[in-house]
Amino acid sequence: MKKILITGVTGQDGIFLVNKLTNLDQEFEIIGISRDKNESLFYNKLKLISSKPPDNLHLLDLNLLNSNDVSNFISSYKPDQVYNLSGPSSVYESIENDSIHNQIRTIFSNLTESLISNNNLCRFYQASSSEMFKDNNGKKLNETSITLPVSPYAKAKFYNHKKVTELNKKYGWNIYSGIMFNHESEFRDNNYLFMKIINSAIRISQGKEDKLILGSLEYIRDWSFAGDIAEAIYKINNHGNDESYIIGSGVGNSILSVVEIVFNFFKLNWQDFVIIDKNYLRPGDPKIIISDPSKIKNELNWENTLSFESLVNRCIESKL
Repeated sequence: MKKILITGVTGQDGIFLVNKLTNLDQEFEIIGISRDKNESLFYNKLKLISSKPPDNLHLLDLNLLNSNDVSNFISSYKPDQVYNLSGPSSVYESIENDSIHNQIRTIFSNLTESLISNNNLCRFYQASSSEMFKDNNGKKLNETSITLPVSPYAKAKFYNHKKVTELNKKYGWNIYSGIMFNHESEFRDNNYLFMKIINSAIRISQGKEDKLILGSLEYIRDWSFAGDIAEAIYKINNHGNDESYIIGSGVGNSILSVVEIVFNFFKLNWQDFVIIDKNYLRPGDPKIIISDPSKIKNELNWENTLSFESLVNRCIESKL
């Protein structure tokens, strides 16, 4: 039975990846590691999208920041595949707490160094981020676009991304960097933009709030469905031909587009409630970030399946 290790398993990407794996016509033993100890919440979320219970899934409390603990686990478990989805995913949080930069790097280093020392160069997927790219003047970003990480989060992701390339070349290792652009689902935390807009609109419709403050309506991002992203993650780690792949829809939508869809859903005029305060913007943030997913589409036959409007509506309906 193939042994699969997924770190950060209780996040949205982990939930959809577990669902993908359990619906394959194969036998897996999955060990999921997460900082979130609420197992019942994880399984309840999984039930919302899964028709097949994951019989061979086990959640493990392992301190990924402790190199000895990680090494001992790798030595005993001997994974056939690793999906490293762990680490804080909030850019704002990394700006307020610079130690997050070290956590993201340390977790990756502990995992890869333990696998090397145990002579286990199994297939390894590393979650990278579009945050590391430089503003490309609205042009689509591909695997060779210029990088300029600004936030501590982006710098840590970029460091790990470069290490993937280095390890791939040094050992001939099937280790991959999936450069993920913005993606959302019903499992996204409330402190992210999609859910902030949706939750605010719900409270406004109920008369519990009278305004929504945003940094901009003009910024454009490439939003995909997390379930589609999980499909890409699986394909890269099982069939990848190169060490890095862009994962995104290739379509840009403005924050205004999100606001309009959400407020129209509740039959509200967004102009009556939305206030723009540029102090909410992050310094150095590109105004336009859009992916060019040509490589993963051509090599691995992957593309986004859920439209932007359908994605927003899915997130709204989940909240209701």
